[in-house]
Amino acid sequence: MANDDFAITPQKGDNKWYMVNSGFFYAPDIETISVLPEEESEHAVRVLRLREGDEINITDGKGFFYRASISLAHPKRCEVNIIETMLNTSLRTFKIHIALAPTKQTDRVEWFVEKATEIGIDAITFLNCRYSERREINTGRIEKKMISAMKQSQSPLLPQLSGMIAFKDFVGKQFDGDKFIAHCGEGEKSFLQQIYAAGENALILIGPEGDFSAEEISLAIAQGFKPVTLGQNRLRTETAGLVGCHTIQLLNQLELKEID
Repeated sequence: MANDDFAITPQKGDNKWYMVNSGFFYAPDIETISVLPEEESEHAVRVLRLREGDEINITDGKGFFYRASISLAHPKRCEVNIIETMLNTSLRTFKIHIALAPTKQTDRVEWFVEKATEIGIDAITFLNCRYSERREINTGRIEKKMISAMKQSQSPLLPQLSGMIAFKDFVGKQFDGDKFIAHCGEGEKSFLQQIYAAGENALILIGPEGDFSAEEISLAIAQGFKPVTLGQNRLRTETAGLVGCHTIQLLNQLELKEID
């Protein structure tokens, strides 16, 4: 398991990334402002006790790693000098977008966001559905969970997070890729792994505990969403979201293995 006290740096002549003893930090504006955010500065200086001259790795959450040395070890403003900028060459070519109705319990929503970020997801949207248990969501708190999971998994990508949006408004938006709606209602459905084409972007709708309404399912299908099942068992909302995300990741990894 990754540890946020370690960082990743490349070796010459090799496209792989290796773990080194150092800190791993998130600074979205590091390319223009060579200063760690206050929370990251405190972690570097107070928790890890890093000092001037120590090297760390930073991600901007947009696909880039930065190797840097600390020039000012201040717990509120840790300044750095960028030594090397590194694009993660292993970035996937497909995108995963999960849109789901948040559960009543906040910790279950946070669990989904954390684990989906670790597995690899590009966008998360929260849906306001007819049977939704929650009509509002604290995106600030959710984003902190995403950042923590991104650092834990040592990923260079922070997923895009969107707040609550009405179901009918969301399904009418344009999406470049395969669109699916996972529901437990009646009607013909295919297993996700049977109809998803590896390499394609994927958007999956996940309903609330009471599932999507019949009207919502019909509306989504009319907008080009394909009805799918994620397995024989009835899954909780957050579990279904994670299964959908992992299924897309796994199918693409298997495709790459077959090509190799």
